[in-house]
This record gives sequence, structure tokens and C-alpha cells, in this order.
Amino acid sequence: MKPEDSHRESAPKELGFYVVTVSSSRYSKNERHKKFVDESGDVAEKLIEKAGHTVIARELISDDSKMLASALDKVLATEGVDVAVFTGGTGVAPRDITIEAIRPRFEKELEGFGELLRAISYAKIGIPAVLTRATAGLIKGKLILCLPGSPDAVETALNLFMGDFPHVIYIARMRP
Repeated sequence: MKPEDSHRESAPKELGFYVVTVSSSRYSKNERHKKFVDESGDVAEKLIEKAGHTVIARELISDDSKMLASALDKVLATEGVDVAVFTGGTGVAPRDITIEAIRPRFEKELEGFGELLRAISYAKIGIPAVLTRATAGLIKGKLILCLPGSPDAVETALNLFMGDFPHVIYIARMRP
């Protein structure tokens, strides 16, 4: 048996997820008690549950560095959370600061995650795929995903990588 097969076999079968939608427009509507739809958060929750995992919490925040830091702190402090999915704020607009707020806190960055997501997105949508700075990394044994705010991008990323999240968590939490 190859080591990765053994790791997969030993990996947790059910993970806890924390979904954070980063959207100033939706946050503003929510604050004003206006109707809004969180398509990306809804897609993430649906796919997580379909894969047999649990969404422990969901949060909606604005594109704001303090709110991003606070949300990440909550993720890291919440019992049972293995994976955090941040959707939105990964583009090139001035307000897109998810990467700047979260990347410096990574203990290990998984550069291949963003590279592969962009390659697959390129096959689907062409050159606009390079506008996302999507990435993933590990903090305190938790996998943190920074995904675009597009529901299609969330679906693509989660469908592509969901099966390997337990393996990542298992490896990240191995004792030296």
C-alpha cells in the first residue's frame, strides 16, 4: 500500500466547515434588512453537505481587513472546524483584500491549489481566470480556502478538491 493510500484510509471521514462570504454589497443589504441571496455561500453549503461533511457556521462580512481578521479568528477558535471556505475578495479590484488579510497568517501555503483552480477555470472561461488570486493554506492544522465570489468558481473548486480535504487535514495534523 502506498503511503498516500494509507493516509487516505486513516483520514477523518467527516469534516467540519466554516463558510465565510466576503461581499460588501450583500453585507450592506443585510445590515439594512434588505433581501439578498448569498449564492456562493449556498453553493458551498450544499456541496459540503452533499459530500457528507458538516457546516458548523456561516458568516457574511464586508470586504474589510478587521472583519476578515475577526472571521479568521472565529474560524480558528471554533471547536470542530477543520476547513474554512472564504468566498469573495480574491480579485483585482481595490476592495478585494481577502488574500492580503489571510495569506500572511498561513503557516503553509498550498500554492498548487490556486494554480490548478486557475488552469481548470481557464479551460472553462478563458483569460478572465487569471483575475483570481485564489489560494489555500494551513493555520493550526485547519485548511483555509480563499475562493472567488462567483458561484461557479466555488462549485468548481469544491467539486475538484473536496475529496482530498480529509487527506490534507490528516497530513497537516500528523505529529512530527
